[in-house]
Amino acid sequence: MRLSLRFIIPLMLALAGIAYAVAPLVDQLTLKWFVRDLDIRASLIANTIQEPLQEQLAAGKKLKIGGFFARITEDERLYAIGYCASDQATALVGRSMPKEIRCTDISRWEQPGDHLLHSTHGPLHVAVLPMASELSPTGKLVLVHDMSFVTRRSEETKRYVLFFFMGLAAVVSLITVIIAQLSWRGWMAGMRSLLRGEGLLRQPAAGATTELSEFKPIARDLQRLIRELEAETRARDESQITWTPETLRAMLHGELRGDDVIVVSNREPYIHQRRGDHIEVQRPASGLVTALEPIMRACSGTWIAHGSGSADREVVDRHDRIPVPPDKPAYQLRRVWLTAEEEAGYYYGFANEGLWPLCHIAHVRPTFRSGDWAHYVAVNRKFAKAVASEARTKAPIVLVQDYHFALLPKMIREELPDATIIAFWHIPWPNPESFAICPWGEDILKGMLGSSILGFHTQFHCNNFVDTVDRLLEARVDRESFTVSFGGKPTAVRRYPISIAWPPEPELMQKDVPTCRREIRQMNDLPAEHLVGVGVDRLDYTKGIVERFRAIERLLELNPEWIDRFTFIQIAAPTRSGIDEYRHHEEQVRAMAAHINGRFQRQGPPSIVLKVEHHDAREVYEHFRAADLCFVSSLHDGMNLVAKEFVAARDDERGVLILSQFTGAARELPEALIVSPYDADQCAAALHVALTMPAAEQRDRMRLMRGLVAEFNVFRWAGRMLLDAATMRRRSRLTRKGAGRVL
Repeated sequence: MRLSLRFIIPLMLALAGIAYAVAPLVDQLTLKWFVRDLDIRASLIANTIQEPLQEQLAAGKKLKIGGFFARITEDERLYAIGYCASDQATALVGRSMPKEIRCTDISRWEQPGDHLLHSTHGPLHVAVLPMASELSPTGKLVLVHDMSFVTRRSEETKRYVLFFFMGLAAVVSLITVIIAQLSWRGWMAGMRSLLRGEGLLRQPAAGATTELSEFKPIARDLQRLIRELEAETRARDESQITWTPETLRAMLHGELRGDDVIVVSNREPYIHQRRGDHIEVQRPASGLVTALEPIMRACSGTWIAHGSGSADREVVDRHDRIPVPPDKPAYQLRRVWLTAEEEAGYYYGFANEGLWPLCHIAHVRPTFRSGDWAHYVAVNRKFAKAVASEARTKAPIVLVQDYHFALLPKMIREELPDATIIAFWHIPWPNPESFAICPWGEDILKGMLGSSILGFHTQFHCNNFVDTVDRLLEARVDRESFTVSFGGKPTAVRRYPISIAWPPEPELMQKDVPTCRREIRQMNDLPAEHLVGVGVDRLDYTKGIVERFRAIERLLELNPEWIDRFTFIQIAAPTRSGIDEYRHHEEQVRAMAAHINGRFQRQGPPSIVLKVEHHDAREVYEHFRAADLCFVSSLHDGMNLVAKEFVAARDDERGVLILSQFTGAARELPEALIVSPYDADQCAAALHVALTMPAAEQRDRMRLMRGLVAEFNVFRWAGRMLLDAATMRRRSRLTRKGAGRVL
């Protein structure tokens, strides 16, 4: 009943408004009808009195004409009557004619119009008709009708219209209440049944043992048609979408209803480590994990990764699965186990001594060994089997992550021919000449072309990949649509610049900026007003940490006033320590920090504070919020999410970002101070500019960068890939239908 009243009251108000709007229109229409009737009546009167009037005019009986007119005006509606022999003559009237009507200006009453006169006597209708005679060829008869009766009837009409609409509202409301109460629940249940296909099935008779299901194919087609129509008509203008976990989840449910989503990566989002008699859960410091973990929370799929923690085997079930995150499970983590030999050959060997330096222009020579390649192939095959076992349908959506699994898309295609495979390459892609030195380059390209969609951070990397395929494989390359067809299967090559979750998690921003500034300075024995720069990286030679330290050294050489006033805190997470190049790099970084501190330290704090240790996300954000600047000096990088994390951390709109031109982020954040990490003088000048930049300029730059990171966040990155996958799946279904009809 409450729902019915919510409908009835607005309905009655709407009909009342219509009544008040319609009443004036009815009033005008009624007035026009009466005016037309009076014009006709005036003509009839003129025709009736024409002959006797002309006879009296011919006989010169002007006195009798007045009495004649007086008898005619006894009609209650005929207010006055007169005769004008000419425009200059004196009117002959039977009773007092309104002073507004005179023979001298009678011509205006002959013009087309309503001929209405609003006098002190009330509304009057004036009709002027020709009444020629031998004595007065231009004579005219003037008839004036009283229209007060029109006003009375107009008021009656308005009341009738209002009563009519009130009655109509009452009838419609009554019918609405009856229909709503009798059929609302049943109608909704019927529609749900129809959309499920149940409404198209005939109910079996009592006691029947079989169900007639001849309409089931029609029901399925109807359901499919409704879903496709909804998908086609849904807006696709990304500029109108605010991407959040809820947006992504709704998109997955709408576009990929019933489809399972599987992510494959080498690194797992949660690591279980044995610490004495208890197990500790860690989140690795990885840009890939930072980007993908919010996606999996949104889509509730399955993440397949290498189980590398010392307690990983202890916490999984018999299918090697564990729900994560630990505090609020949202998706399944499936762990794949590798032997020490497999990890050494696949991960440390081919992936990180071969592909990693091959794809990064950091002037480190790649190393290729046939034994490493054999392990790389075997591990990729092992992960392909895991994907097939975790797939709940024959056509899952599989997101393959990074250079550890270049062969995996093709292997998944062999296991699941109908799968939609999105492979994303998180590092740069080299030019064809550089890639050609890989002994198994063609196999890598063929493996990657098993993807439905292949994504890179920048268009430049897309171009390099297409050029490489064109140079090394017999494939059809369409540069207009950026599609590569190999083995009869098309692969779309697309640009998807990765980003971070927005807004940052509340626990990361829990401490305000003044608190972070105070605590970080106290932790490192720095004065309260000491200026601080920060760098956060894995201890990798591609991150340009040595070049960064050289720039700081050059700053102190050129601007000695910063000695004892500025300290740079470098957080360097250990990584791949089993590889000689990484061990040598760590030694070089430590030695250079010690050299600079020994050269410039006087009585104050050190110029560089080097922390070669893991920091969790909360600690990293505290350093970001405490710093006056962040220096990202990568020699070559796919995107670099540290730059975006620093921007996201600065809700105070302060701080300066110094960013290498060789990162993908430099193309998205031009408001940063863009530098070449190989130019120590340029980087030193940028450091000086950052340390002296006015607060207003910092705020203007940071606002622009924060706006971009907020709009182009990680949910948009994932949403664009999954929307493209959904479109591709619909086209594939239509193609199969068309082929079936042709056959």
